[in-house]
Amino acid sequence: MNPRPLDRKKLFRVGNLSIFLIGLGFAVRANIAPDLQREVFDPLDVATSATRVGEALGATFTGFALTLLFGSALVDLVGMRRMLLFAALGYLAGSLGLLAAAAWPTAPYAVPLVFGSLLLTGLGWGAVEAASNPMVAALFPEDKTHRLNILHAWWPGGIVAGGLIGVAIGQLGLPWEWNLLLLVLPALLLAHWVWDSEFPVTERVALGVGYREMWGELWRRPLYWVFWCAMFFTAAAELAPGQWVNIALTHIAGFPGILVLTYVSALMFAMRHFAGPVARRLSSVGLLFASCLLASLGLALLSLADRALPVLAAATVWGVGVCYLWPTMLAVTAERFPRGGALALGLMGFAGGLSIQFVLPRMGAIFDEAKIAAAGGVERLATLSGAELAEVLRIASVASFQAVALVPLALLPVFGAVWVYDRRRRG
Repeated sequence: MNPRPLDRKKLFRVGNLSIFLIGLGFAVRANIAPDLQREVFDPLDVATSATRVGEALGATFTGFALTLLFGSALVDLVGMRRMLLFAALGYLAGSLGLLAAAAWPTAPYAVPLVFGSLLLTGLGWGAVEAASNPMVAALFPEDKTHRLNILHAWWPGGIVAGGLIGVAIGQLGLPWEWNLLLLVLPALLLAHWVWDSEFPVTERVALGVGYREMWGELWRRPLYWVFWCAMFFTAAAELAPGQWVNIALTHIAGFPGILVLTYVSALMFAMRHFAGPVARRLSSVGLLFASCLLASLGLALLSLADRALPVLAAATVWGVGVCYLWPTMLAVTAERFPRGGALALGLMGFAGGLSIQFVLPRMGAIFDEAKIAAAGGVERLATLSGAELAEVLRIASVASFQAVALVPLALLPVFGAVWVYDRRRRG
């Protein structure tokens, strides 16, 4: 019996929904991070609660990185369908686990359950990236940069939806746990669409490249590992501040930081649909260079802004900067190293996830150190309230953003050198 013909439009919708789901999950975690800190970690130790919530959020990125590390190497054996079904299951199980922890926040198992549930959602996130990126690269080999950017436009699309609904939940005085219910319906819809679809083979399989040759392709190409190391920094510039923004900007700007994340995500959703023309004008690597420059400037400005309009202006610069980083890093990989297949793309995502696992707890630690220093010690911090406490938290938030603003600057010489080399070679 012959397999059904591939429906590129339907499969692209499947990819878009899967990316929308992980963006929605990102917004949900940003929404509930202050609640987890207040109800689960503050009762344990208020002096280290920001570090603990950063570690818990980092567990998501650990699961993401682990699935990409192993799933990308095995996606041809496991199949894209099974990977995406596993993703839907991870989001469902993770949401239910967090709901259970929220119901009994002071129980002995609450903290392990929070970590385990966030790890499960991270595993689902990684499964989405392990399957959807090579799927789109195989479906549209002639237009990878543009299509991968459109695919990943649905990441900020999910953040916009989750952010706005989260704000509505707060304004209506509903329990914060309602945020977790947002993930159930799209996860079930994804499972239904995936079950009923026929999926392509990856580019590596289509080219007839074996596993041994796939690994050899990467080890023989040192430039791949330059980009792989760069992914640590590009991911840190985008994802770590995005996951931290609700905690930090709420103290800096005096209004819910999730609104800033929602605004930036809407900007990114629109801009990623125009990635093709921009990349053709600058080249993919030139686009990465410009993005890092703007990302660093935007993060520095965010740390200095203290009112609504300056915060929105700084967030615009940061959003324009980080907009193209993740999908363009994947597109550069798919364009330059097609024989590396899903493994090349998956290892890139693994680097990004591993980066956030270290950066988020570090941002939390910087926050804790700064608030203790600003308060004049742990004992003094425990006695603060009202305007004094708000000022201490504002100072700590500024410190956490100033630290991460340095990250994308380190990539300017790297992308600049590759950009100049490419232009000279073409010339």
